[in-house]
Amino acid sequence: MRNGTGVALGIVALVAAAAPLSAQRGLRVIGESSDEVVQFTPYVGYLTFGSFFSRRTGSSLTTDDAAVVGAQLALKLAPNISFYGNLGYAKSNVDVEVPLASTGAAGNSNIWLYDGGLQFSVPTGPFNRGTVRPFFQIGAGAMHYNFGDGGDGVPSTTATNFAWNAGVGIDARIARSIGIRFMAKDYIGRFNIQDVSGEPIDAPVTQNWALSAGLRFGF
Repeated sequence: MRNGTGVALGIVALVAAAAPLSAQRGLRVIGESSDEVVQFTPYVGYLTFGSFFSRRTGSSLTTDDAAVVGAQLALKLAPNISFYGNLGYAKSNVDVEVPLASTGAAGNSNIWLYDGGLQFSVPTGPFNRGTVRPFFQIGAGAMHYNFGDGGDGVPSTTATNFAWNAGVGIDARIARSIGIRFMAKDYIGRFNIQDVSGEPIDAPVTQNWALSAGLRFGF
């Protein structure tokens, strides 16, 4: 998980850079006028996958939809703009079908999502006072798959593909510096079949949706 380690170190560096400022300012109410510096949002949700590979012959490579858990850290750059880093994890089943060869296979798949980008909060006007704030995100990252667990003498296989992502959501304040976040996020990319099979096979562009809810903490 070299890529995952790099993201984790990046998140640690982000916290280290923001900690002195957040210590000086303390907890703040989530709102348009807030001078909070850091936002931290652990979340749970559901991840739906597109079809990674399919042919008219019936051959296909698919992954079952699964629960996803993760956390997002954001550093405020301007009143309505933040830089965010995200790390998510899901465990699912992968199915391979090759009808003409009368073969098929199934197994476990561990999926890591890591990405970063910009978050834009939508100004809500003087009457809302920041109680409910829509936002949207746009960024890029990767989806890393680990097929199999290496047990029974069967080595695990990995694949990593680049993915753009875009998301929309709502932050609803429920207490001082605490809110509930609802979000829908689309990871767009091509599954890297060559990493798994060694063959330069082009996969279609797929859309993988993560629907989540979490607690948002402001500092």
